[in-house]
Amino acid sequence: MTKDRFSETSFSIAHRFSFGSDLHTGEFYLAIPVSNGAVDYNEYYRVSGELARSFATDSGSFIAFAEACRRREHDDLLLYQPDGRRGAPI
Repeated sequence: MTKDRFSETSFSIAHRFSFGSDLHTGEFYLAIPVSNGAVDYNEYYRVSGELARSFATDSGSFIAFAEACRRREHDDLLLYQPDGRRGAPI
């Protein structure tokens, strides 16, 4: 993964997530910070265009989706599958 792959368009410090577009695929993503004790990193979740549009009109849906990702309810949407030492949400 390179820093040139993702273009962040918005973020929330209070709710600890960022949102933007994947420059390789044109899809949207939501990223949450995690830590496995050795390193802090972001987990990136694929976001549909429909859900991305709902974020623009309902900030609560952003927060709810990020919280569901922290509970690992959307692991099927991860852009990168975690290795054996997956981090816990920060």
